[in-house]
Amino acid sequence: MCSSLGERGAYLDTTNLRPLVQCFMSQERRLILVLALNLAMIACLITVGLSSHSLGVLAAGADYLADAAAIGLSLLALWFSRHPTGNPKATSWAALINVVFLLIVTVVVIVEALRRLADQTYQIDALPVIIVSVIATIVMVASAFILGGDEQDEDLNIQSVLLDTVADAAAAAGVAAAGGIMLALHGYYWLDPVVALGVSGVVIYHAMKLLRRVIADLNSN
Repeated sequence: MCSSLGERGAYLDTTNLRPLVQCFMSQERRLILVLALNLAMIACLITVGLSSHSLGVLAAGADYLADAAAIGLSLLALWFSRHPTGNPKATSWAALINVVFLLIVTVVVIVEALRRLADQTYQIDALPVIIVSVIATIVMVASAFILGGDEQDEDLNIQSVLLDTVADAAAAAGVAAAGGIMLALHGYYWLDPVVALGVSGVVIYHAMKLLRRVIADLNSN
């Protein structure tokens, strides 16, 4: 692909830059850049989540933290898989750990969301929720673009990180939408845990789908 892009040169379709990103950025570089973006958002999300009492924002911060740890493991797995004495299935093991991290975080979010729905004695400062969630959505969409790749072109390691990134973007967008409603109507604070539950269900579905593929890869010769 990269050679054909080079031959096309000036005729490269600038509306489809994803192949160009893949050609000039290796898996390691893409993962490192996405890791840096995750780390940059974690402190912001946790700080705003605590100050605004938003479960959705706190959940996003915890999710980004789990993703950062999993991306770090993925980078190590890539190095070991390409080392002469490395394990060729190292990236699949990293993908498995990544999915498990995501499922654990999601279960914690579900438990806290259910507790809040039963309590309903809290209030949320919606404006900071909207601002940080919109920023987080933009950052994660950019990260998904950086990771890029079709299912046939990337290993399960990159696919699992891409899954987390897309889930993060969807979660942040949902939190931003809920924050907009809470700000406009000066209430409806129950939307925060409801959005957290909805996004958790979607994440679990996609995570389990990828988990089956990882297990199949690990069981193959």
